[in-house]
Amino acid sequence: MAMNAPSPVVSAPPPPIEAPRAPWQKTPPFHRQAYAAIDLGTNNCRLLIARPSGDHFMVIDAFSRVVRLGEGLAQSGRLSDAAMDRALGALHVCADKLRKRGVHLARSVATEACRRATNGEEFIERVHRETGIRLNIITAEEEARLAVLGCHILLEPGCGPAMIFDIGGGSTEMVLVDTSDAVPRILDWQSVPWGVVSLTESIGPIELTPEARAAAYTEMRGRITEGFARFAERVTPARETAAVEGGLRLLGTSGTVTTLASLHLGLPQYDRSAVDGLIVPTASMREISQRLAHISPAERVAVPCIGRERADLVVAGCAILESIFDIWPAERLGIADRGIREGILRSLMAAGGLGDRRAAETAQGKGVLQGKGERA
Repeated sequence: MAMNAPSPVVSAPPPPIEAPRAPWQKTPPFHRQAYAAIDLGTNNCRLLIARPSGDHFMVIDAFSRVVRLGEGLAQSGRLSDAAMDRALGALHVCADKLRKRGVHLARSVATEACRRATNGEEFIERVHRETGIRLNIITAEEEARLAVLGCHILLEPGCGPAMIFDIGGGSTEMVLVDTSDAVPRILDWQSVPWGVVSLTESIGPIELTPEARAAAYTEMRGRITEGFARFAERVTPARETAAVEGGLRLLGTSGTVTTLASLHLGLPQYDRSAVDGLIVPTASMREISQRLAHISPAERVAVPCIGRERADLVVAGCAILESIFDIWPAERLGIADRGIREGILRSLMAAGGLGDRRAAETAQGKGVLQGKGERA
């Protein structure tokens, strides 16, 4: 799935939405306007609301809930009623926050679960009817682009191409970028329909024996390796170039890498300030991955920063991570607790800061909040 031509990460900012205002109200100045991004993934529903702050932004509200929208999708090809209800509950919370914060511009996206489900579009319409949120099902390419835009500033300085990856619930993206300019150019990318949820469900129940756990982990590794085989072949010249020009640089954004980084630090509970932007040895991440893959589910539940919520999915994340290390064998891994939401916010603020609403309206994507208190 190579791109036909290199393209800037910020080539297509999405269109904004502006809240209706009473005749006597004025649009607040740019630095006081609130912007919002919703990312409905296969496993999580996340919201971020922020205001511009210089070249960056200041978060004023956030929300995250595990909804497991893609639960059972691998077997049925459909979003289940229970999964949709969980997601809708989280989106109602998001809609309330958007209204209370007086959001000026917003974009809401859905990813792999809604792309794959035969009733994905039907669910999108239901979300709009019941919450006022208009979700945009984005392509895998747009998902990769937004993830890069949201986290690339955490890449280690260096020369030559670098690799950024995003392990999601329903898919995993690897993106090769050129960082010679301030804004990275995407050189090549690949998305495979294996994330922590879809890969776990594809393997099915695993017997409670060490041999069965080892076999399942090997099977997971094999599926990821096969999925990225053509991409791995394509990026071989870039890998060799990067090795010569100063070493391989690798940056990951996902619950998998932040969880494993927490274990690397020995944190008793997750601490974003300690993890976001951390650089860890890949050898340590491999060792942690191997350990988690071979202990029992009950033992994983007892591990700090994993718990019951992640215990059944973290092994698939470890398998994906180790396979990525095989493709891009960097000595260090950058950890990003940021991604699609931050990429959306940067796109929205870039469009809003230019003051050119028409340019934003003709750009890609149409995910917005509509309904009471908001309009497209």
